[in-house]
Amino acid sequence: MDNSIGVGLGERVVSRNPDDVLVAYGLGSCLGIGMCDPSVRIAGLLHAVLPEGQNGTEKNPSRYVDSGIQGLYDEMMKSGAAASRMIIWVTGGANMLVTGEFSKAFDIGNRNIEVARRMFEELRLPLAAIDVGGHLGRTVRLYVGTGKMTVRVIGGQEKDLIPGGAGWPKF
Repeated sequence: MDNSIGVGLGERVVSRNPDDVLVAYGLGSCLGIGMCDPSVRIAGLLHAVLPEGQNGTEKNPSRYVDSGIQGLYDEMMKSGAAASRMIIWVTGGANMLVTGEFSKAFDIGNRNIEVARRMFEELRLPLAAIDVGGHLGRTVRLYVGTGKMTVRVIGGQEKDLIPGGAGWPKF
């Protein structure tokens, strides 16, 4: 039996328990970023809300894509993960406002995706799979024991995020 652990808005969870399933529900413009080192069975999930914080003075760095990715990466390394074995997934980043000027002015999803892309380039970390963009929300599950991440788009079927999938979207 699995132990589902919800990862809420602006939260990150790292686990070594192989029975844990880390879950981020209802990712719209938010990003769900999963990291896993299957060799030592450590996995972490970040539920980032906004692209960037203000000069590193945020009270909750996990709320932001830039500081949240850095924080998750640092915590994974402190827990015994190795960058060379890391499997990383990025999901979410939908444009939830699809009408008129609001779509362009408040497109937090694409801004979140761009900041994530930049952070992973700076950290020189390759991504295993990406499922981002569109206009529908997603739920993701990261299985600590197996090192598998799944995504379910609202109204769709749950599917595995397979390494080597499609790359970053073109804007």
